[in-house]
Amino acid sequence: MAEAAARGHVGSPRVRVEDQAILSGRGQYGDDAATRPGTLHAAIVRSPHAHARVVRVDASRATAAPGVRAVLTPQDVAAWSRPFVVGVKQPMEQWALAMDKVRYVGEPVAVVIAESRYAAEDGADLVDIGYEPLAAVVSIEDAIAAAAPVLHEKVGSNIVSDRTFRYGDPESAFAKAEHRIGLTVHYPRNSCTPIECAVVIAEYLSAQDGYEVSSNFMGPFSLHTVMALALKVPGNRLRHRTFADSGGSFGVKQAVFPYAVLMCMAARKAGAPVKWVEDRLEHLAGATSATGRLCRIEAAVAADGRIQALSYDQYDDCGGYLRAPEPATFYRMHGCLTGAYDIPNLAVHNRVVLTNKTPAGLVRGFGGPQVYFALERLMQQIARELQLDPLALYRRNFIGRDAFPYRAAAGALIDSGDYQGALELAWRGGGLEELHARREQVRARGGLYGIGYAAIVEPSISNMGYITTVMPREARDKAGPKNGGIAAATVSVDPLGGVSVVVASAPAGQGHRTVCAQVVADVLGLDPDAIVVSIDFDTRKDAWSVAAGNYSSRFAGAVAGTVHLAACRLRDKLAAIAAAQMDCTAADIVFRDGTIGPGHAPQAAVPFTRLAANPHWAPGLLPKGIEPGLRETVFWSPESLTPPDGQDRINTSAAYGFAFDVCAVEVDRDTGRVRIDRYVTTHDAGRILNPALADGQIRGAFAQGLGAALMEEFRYGADGSFLSGTFADYLVPTTCEVPEPVILHMETPSPFTPLGAKGLGEGNNMSTPVCIANAVADALGVDDVSLPLTPARVMALTGVQDPPPSSGHVPARQGREAGERAGRSLSAQGEVRLPATPEKVFAVLLDPQALAKVIPGCYALTPIGTNRYRADVTVGVGMIKARYAAEISLSDLDPPRGLRLAGTGISSVGTAQGSGLVTLHADGTGTRLTYDYDAQVSGKVAAVGSRMLEGAARVVLRQLFEQLGRQAGGARRPSWWRRLLGLGESRQ
Repeated sequence: MAEAAARGHVGSPRVRVEDQAILSGRGQYGDDAATRPGTLHAAIVRSPHAHARVVRVDASRATAAPGVRAVLTPQDVAAWSRPFVVGVKQPMEQWALAMDKVRYVGEPVAVVIAESRYAAEDGADLVDIGYEPLAAVVSIEDAIAAAAPVLHEKVGSNIVSDRTFRYGDPESAFAKAEHRIGLTVHYPRNSCTPIECAVVIAEYLSAQDGYEVSSNFMGPFSLHTVMALALKVPGNRLRHRTFADSGGSFGVKQAVFPYAVLMCMAARKAGAPVKWVEDRLEHLAGATSATGRLCRIEAAVAADGRIQALSYDQYDDCGGYLRAPEPATFYRMHGCLTGAYDIPNLAVHNRVVLTNKTPAGLVRGFGGPQVYFALERLMQQIARELQLDPLALYRRNFIGRDAFPYRAAAGALIDSGDYQGALELAWRGGGLEELHARREQVRARGGLYGIGYAAIVEPSISNMGYITTVMPREARDKAGPKNGGIAAATVSVDPLGGVSVVVASAPAGQGHRTVCAQVVADVLGLDPDAIVVSIDFDTRKDAWSVAAGNYSSRFAGAVAGTVHLAACRLRDKLAAIAAAQMDCTAADIVFRDGTIGPGHAPQAAVPFTRLAANPHWAPGLLPKGIEPGLRETVFWSPESLTPPDGQDRINTSAAYGFAFDVCAVEVDRDTGRVRIDRYVTTHDAGRILNPALADGQIRGAFAQGLGAALMEEFRYGADGSFLSGTFADYLVPTTCEVPEPVILHMETPSPFTPLGAKGLGEGNNMSTPVCIANAVADALGVDDVSLPLTPARVMALTGVQDPPPSSGHVPARQGREAGERAGRSLSAQGEVRLPATPEKVFAVLLDPQALAKVIPGCYALTPIGTNRYRADVTVGVGMIKARYAAEISLSDLDPPRGLRLAGTGISSVGTAQGSGLVTLHADGTGTRLTYDYDAQVSGKVAAVGSRMLEGAARVVLRQLFEQLGRQAGGARRPSWWRRLLGLGESRQ
């Protein structure tokens, strides 16, 4: 540490200054923020259907409920806003609330504003929304089928963008190649699951002053423009502030921007400030997800393994709406689709597809996981088919160490690197020779052991013009060029000589305050503890641009680099002031150990705080030509970020790091469990600003990539019902499942960033999923693997089919195919002994008054036909409690031996339908009742997860049949005291 301090603060593993407040409970997260007196609370009414017409929104019962102040409806939204703008010009609209149709489960339809969150939630249950359900398309294959239901009728298709690109001469390369090797891969939808969900506090000031909103929005601030346009106000009438602390984002909090707009209008409707805090179920079901991709990738390969050309034929699943900044997932990586390889020819066919799922958006490394899952699986396939050592294949195709800066086929200007050197470092530092020997040992005893590799180029500092690559050149020319990636930073000195820093970024745990203080301390010769870095942000007062924000690994290269430039400008001004006072040149002035003075006369140095404070108190004594004020704001944009050219070439980012990963796994034949034996990740991120924070970012991205590889996937029913709404079904890794990776570093500084730094916070979420997949494929000796590699999926790859329910497959019964089921499928079978004869039990089932007492949660049962009833029923599943308007029917009557009991219901949180056969057998003085029941639920209830639903189904059925026995036997329900003591009823 002493040596590091002597060299400078940048590059030393300084402990994060953020941690003290956070670990002692003094963090200021969104829900901790102070609110004005009279602030109301919002609850969002969400669609239980994936695809339906909205025929009625009746808020009369909700507005009459205690504590409810207002209900925001689609009519209000139509009056006060307009649809969100997107980068693809198509006749499709997304408003802050659904208008004519809902297009995914969880889409907002109304907002209830009340004096408390509890009252708002109760009011949400009372909003009466009429739906006309429509057929849904859930997969890419279904959405592009000829007869598929169309989500946006005016578009006329579910493909809203279709572009082809050609670089070099890929056709000739494929025609001449000795080998043409390809494969088809799916990358699934997954997400980020930060500890803190979205928080928005909004207020409508007036028609003149517009709106004020605070949220844990992480940028990019290009979406500030989208929000202002949606609210129909100038940008300076939408003041947006961020909170001091954030409980993680990993990209996903970009999706808070539609809710910022929504809460602004809720505040306008209620005439008071409004606060909304997203719960976990809302976050999983309704926020966003990584973009799903279907890709056919092929390579033209020479006999020696050298790749001559690549071809991508791919579809991106962007959900029910194309929401800004999508289709960023396609085009952020477009310039570097050839990865770390020297491949001169490239063909690309991109199609953006809409499905009845949550709109896709930014998830850590967006675009990278999708690209590299295809490209790096292909590299392993090439090595396998040509019987080459994968490492030899990498060496043969890597960009040469003398080729940088290297212009890739599609336009990326890859700034620096030594990919061969990184591979050698991984071999030596990661113990690869030992891993190869261990693989032979395990396989010799009949075990399953594999080694996988992944080589990725990690882009950072996005070119704001990359998204325009989705448009043809003519459309780009008409709209005008877009490019650059402006970062802004301000460094100032106060009247007591204190130094403050403000950056145009909203950190989500990366350690901005720590690193910015290190950068400024080195420039001004101070201790980092003497520098205050502000990390909350205000669009009305702070310097920013459309590129501002915390995304695409901008911080190290752009934000910290711009802080360095601002500090240098302030230093130069102070040096000129000091030189005039000390009778020397500005070049002679040295900033060291908290002092300012001539380098040749250290005894003449004065404290930094004294000299830096003087210009505030005596501006009239400033040297000629020096303006008053010690506040420097710098805007910086990389010169290499130019618009797409006439041939659609685009340098999509300013800097490109590199990661080479090695994963060794052992697969358990009996359970399908994948155990990571060793994971080695080698990074070149240019100049490392803080090694401790860099390793923390790598560990975090590795944990997230491991989750994507082995556990995490958003799953949907055939009707579009979301089936992964809790952590019981959407599994994420904990510290118990995440091994410690071997982290290796090398540095090839970027010539294009002020500090030579590149990003590294996203790399392992790009490389780890495919690296683990390659290792598992090697262990099993298979060509086709799909993520996530759950035990059931791995067992299937070994030829062993896991029986239900572990496999997630519910067998079809009653002549229905499992694939026809809608939503979450449940089944229950069993028997119970009732203390009454079959005749008495059957009589209860035919008596409406008695049957109403039998059905759990039933308030009323009204006959509407022969053995048909309308019911008002409340059912609770886990944290979800819903009041259903239901219809119940009895059929297949065979008194007193049996009947079929069926029902359908609809509520504010979803629909349910079920049918079950009930059989009665005389058993002494009582009845042995057997039941065989199928049910399907959709919407919010379906999202709570199969484990909760199956448990709830068992509880409800037990309650139903126990109450049936009591009604038939004439027994009264024992008091709660007798039940507590276990008296008065037998347990079956």
